[in-house]
Amino acid sequence: MRNKHKKKFEILENIRIEEMVAEGKCLARHNSMVIFVGGVAPGDVVDLRITRKKKSFLEAEAVKFHAYSELRVEPFCEHFGVCGGCKWQHIGYDTQLLYKQKQVKDNLERIGKVALPAFDPIMGSAKDRYYRNKLEFTFSGNGWLTKEQINSGEEFDRYALGFHIPGRFDKILDIQNCYLQPDPSNPIRLEVRKYAREHNLEFFDLVKQEGFLRNLIVRTANTGEVMVILQVKHDDQQAITGILDHLQVTFPEISSLQYVVNGKGNETFHDLEVVCYKGLPYIHEEMEGIRFRVGPKSFYQTNTDQAYELYRKTREFAGLTGEELVYDLYTGAGTIANFVARQCREVIGIEYVPSAIEDAKINSQINNISNTTFYAGDMKDILSDELIERHGRPDVVITDPPRAGMHQDVVEKLLQVHPNRIVYVSCNPATQARDLELLSEKYDVARVQPVDMFPQTHHVENIVLLNRR
Repeated sequence: MRNKHKKKFEILENIRIEEMVAEGKCLARHNSMVIFVGGVAPGDVVDLRITRKKKSFLEAEAVKFHAYSELRVEPFCEHFGVCGGCKWQHIGYDTQLLYKQKQVKDNLERIGKVALPAFDPIMGSAKDRYYRNKLEFTFSGNGWLTKEQINSGEEFDRYALGFHIPGRFDKILDIQNCYLQPDPSNPIRLEVRKYAREHNLEFFDLVKQEGFLRNLIVRTANTGEVMVILQVKHDDQQAITGILDHLQVTFPEISSLQYVVNGKGNETFHDLEVVCYKGLPYIHEEMEGIRFRVGPKSFYQTNTDQAYELYRKTREFAGLTGEELVYDLYTGAGTIANFVARQCREVIGIEYVPSAIEDAKINSQINNISNTTFYAGDMKDILSDELIERHGRPDVVITDPPRAGMHQDVVEKLLQVHPNRIVYVSCNPATQARDLELLSEKYDVARVQPVDMFPQTHHVENIVLLNRR
């Protein structure tokens, strides 16, 4: 056992990092063994400490750099390397796009095993920072200290408002400036933390489940509207009104100020009442004059500008002439359904979450869109012979499933219904590739369009157009 433990943490010296692969890791090799490493770049020469050993691969961390890759750039965030977000800041954006395109291609070729056309060049995001419209920050009375802070020997305020340390549910990194969301996100977070400290409001202890302040959500919209949601452990009205009144005065641009009392063991609040303290209980995003109402529990693509490009390309792939019956599967709040409704005869949207379907209906109503119909329920149950008999066989199906991809029953139903075109939008090219192989029984891949929604991360979206044979 002692030898095994020693081997597991052995050091491999002067290893050259070869390429970027899935999940943001890089790949190296040693004695024909594949090694996956995070926080490095292709071309780095490093010493590696083995952290995990499997029969077919190793996992490791870099402990010493002998040479740095030419692909590297200087990270712009002071929290890089500790915070769990923006893990690709040390890689230039053009290089990020190159590897994201490669990731899509590798997945579709290796897993999908279907004939593929030449890929359209990946659509990069016009903004590679300050692109998100929603961030969620967590309070902690026992904030994470960096190695530099610990080694300094100084005493530090442990009251933190920021992000979870990767792999640690109980440790929060106090964030000074975040480059993900535009102002007033940063000033709001900093002011909330300052007010809470000055007024001795207790930050939550995630282990003991004690404290008052739990969570802060900031949503910013392209209409200029701002939503702030404060989540607290118990209904202390004096403390709640004190901090919300302060925010109202300090940030008059907040158009929706809300709070949630959450006594549960986790921070989810889909099943809890959200109290609107000031303004409207929602904000609006806008695309091509269509306004989308976004409530505290609504799902909306977090990169608004790039979501518009994603939806425009999806609509282009759908090839709409005004005569088509479109089924929009996994419609969410009906964003795609309402976005394409004016270019087709009718849209049928299906979504598992009932509250999202209510949002979808409202978004049709406020935009005077009358040719949409929405259903809530499990996709494999709702997409039935009865539904198709009621509305007709779709000419086009747009599907945007969660990361797990489509249920096999849904794939089989699509093969049975056999629409002329399927536009498959995916946030996980691996499960998309699996589904494409199943659909290849009756469909050919006509176009592939990778889209970068999340700069500085390894995540990539992909749109595939399938034509019926």
